Amino acid sequence: MKRTTLLILSAAVLAACSGWGVNPLPQPTPFLPPTRTPSIVSPTPVVIGGATATPFIATLTPSPSLTPTFLPTNTNQPSPTVTETPVNTFTPTPITNAPALRIVILGCNTDIDILHGMGEVTNAYVTLKNIGNVPLTNLVATLYALDEGREHPDKTQEIALLPVGYEITLKMTVDSTYQAESPIQVEVRSDQGLFPREGAASCRDIGRFAPKPDGLNTPVPLTP
Repeated sequence: MKRTTLLILSAAVLAACSGWGVNPLPQPTPFLPPTRTPSIVSPTPVVIGGATATPFIATLTPSPSLTPTFLPTNTNQPSPTVTETPVNTFTPTPITNAPALRIVILGCNTDIDILHGMGEVTNAYVTLKNIGNVPLTNLVATLYALDEGREHPDKTQEIALLPVGYEITLKMTVDSTYQAESPIQVEVRSDQGLFPREGAASCRDIGRFAPKPDGLNTPVPLTP
């Protein structure tokens, strides 16, 4: 009995002995933060939907450096040469077959026309000048007056031919108002066309300068 008790006490003493004079206090395990699993960069291209996506590689191209350009000074530049461009000079081409007629009203006088049963009439002396380069044929010259009454038979004169460089003087008559100034106009047409009218606001009295009757209705060379 004593031997059994001694063995139990010895076992208890041996169990309580750990080799330390003083057993250290249990220490808590230090806390370590979780570590992220590092990403694995693989050169293997990513396959999306059966197609292989080529990896994008950014390439940086260096910008070219600016090289300063030096302009030459005025002393190094040659003087500019001015070249004159010739100007075309217009030379008119002479026109052929151009009819031209000049109408000159020499003057007027008044008269009493008893033969045609008219009172006072106005006689106008008119010269027609062919200043063109073609003969004028079948000319018809007509005198008009602003206060004209009945139509006088001598208000129109006809000329068969007026050659180039010739003139002809006509006497034409219209029925006019007694002792009143009569504005008149002369119109001429020919086979070559109608010419512009010539007029006078008040036909001046020709007096003693009236052409002689034998010099009328006859073409003569142009007077200078």
